[in-house]
Amino acid sequence: QVQLVESGGGLVQAGDSLRLSCAASGRTFSSYTIGWFRLAPGKEREFVAAISRSSGATYYADSVKGRFTTSRDNAKNTAYLQMNSLKPADTAVYYCAGTTNYASTWLSVPTTYDYWGQGTQVTVSS
Repeated sequence: QVQLVESGGGLVQAGDSLRLSCAASGRTFSSYTIGWFRLAPGKEREFVAAISRSSGATYYADSVKGRFTTSRDNAKNTAYLQMNSLKPADTAVYYCAGTTNYASTWLSVPTTYDYWGQGTQVTVSS
């Protein structure tokens, strides 16, 4: 079992950058693929990015490709989402999630993930 806590959200202007962190408890963080999702008012939860257990593979939604980068430091039990060139459309609550499933086909599906953080708000003003 793993517990996840996001941090790093805030209010920024369009074009700015933010880095979100996802800190995990427990000694098995490296066993989990980490996904990032976001939830905006009136919309369904949307896949943003995912990173494999060893950082060997990363996956991105088309809407963030080229602007967002996910990484992880297993020694620090932490994953990161670096968000550059932010747009008002990126405004949402961002969640990290963990799964032992490593099949890339399913990493964009929320139900693949067993553990979720509480979320951190990102607001981008125009």
